[in-house]
Amino acid sequence: MDKNAEVRLDAKQIDAFRRALLDWYDENQRDLPWRRASDPYAVWVSEIMLQQTRVDQVRPYYDRFMERFPTVAHLGKAPLEDVLKAWEGMGYYARARNLHRAARRVVDEHGGRIPDDSAQISDLPGIGPYTAAAILSIAFGRDCPVVDGNVVRVLSRLFHLIDDPATSAARKRLDSLAGRLLARGRAGEFNQAMMELGATICTPRQPRCGECPVNPYCKARKTLPDPSVLPRKRPRKQRPHHHVAAGIVSRNDEVLIVRRPTEGLLGGLWEFPGGIVGKGVEGKTFLAEEIKNTLGIGIRVDSAVATLRHAFTHFEMTLQGYCCSHLEGVARHRDGNECRWVRFEDLGRFAFPRAYRRLIEAAAEYHEGGNLPVPHNT
Repeated sequence: MDKNAEVRLDAKQIDAFRRALLDWYDENQRDLPWRRASDPYAVWVSEIMLQQTRVDQVRPYYDRFMERFPTVAHLGKAPLEDVLKAWEGMGYYARARNLHRAARRVVDEHGGRIPDDSAQISDLPGIGPYTAAAILSIAFGRDCPVVDGNVVRVLSRLFHLIDDPATSAARKRLDSLAGRLLARGRAGEFNQAMMELGATICTPRQPRCGECPVNPYCKARKTLPDPSVLPRKRPRKQRPHHHVAAGIVSRNDEVLIVRRPTEGLLGGLWEFPGGIVGKGVEGKTFLAEEIKNTLGIGIRVDSAVATLRHAFTHFEMTLQGYCCSHLEGVARHRDGNECRWVRFEDLGRFAFPRAYRRLIEAAAEYHEGGNLPVPHNT
């Protein structure tokens, strides 16, 4: 990395950069629901939702979430089950659990007022340096630079930074550059403008350099045939693949669901019993044994319902769903996880991972064909 990167723009150029960027933002910013209010709670919810999730996906979730939990007090007093249900389908459920825990602390420890102090707000679950800076600058007008993935991309190209931005040295340089560029007194608008520039103009692939309001200051545009090669990143490792079998176990007019532990992957969500199938093991055989060992009940595996593929951040999964019948025993999970027998048509009340929600939809279609021996509200 060029150690002179920080002095490539002098004070006059930085001032011109700020004016050009803010003028562009004033004219071109997207109409997003969380930008229509300066309420710290609304800013906080939107920033948590936007972590690793696209704006177009967040929009409908944000509107429904804010209608369901309009204040931090409403969120803090709500059962976790309701919060997870409102979050269902957006993924990265630790965000929802942390948001819920933090809301309770805001209510209990801060009288329902979101702290405007860096140390206090950073002490809340799920709020790291980026989120704290975003809330403080956008909601409270603090002069805090924000460096998210979009801003990393803009800075890497603007200053032609060639190191992997995930390294600690590169991160310190990026934070320093963001601080130098920050328009003090208009930090919230400036931070949003930088993020907007990265999201709409300085995109990962095929950046629209000709439309960029600050392209006169961009070294990557001047020196590289394709600025999209920056920022440089390490090659992605191949994700492992798991084969998972799940049983839709019916008993009379109900099916069995199991709640995952609150912490960990997909924590607090519901799923059908089953697990990861080992190599060379037949799914139906595995499922009967796994459910017997885990839940203490005997089942008959009747037929396959659907095979679905789903990708998580760190692994991929093929989910094989089976229609099963309960034969004997009382369901009690060996690890103490909650189990419930519920009517098939009531599954919509529970928060399931996206892959299992797709399995429920497939099972409903399977039933429509007269195959699934569980009731369904048609």
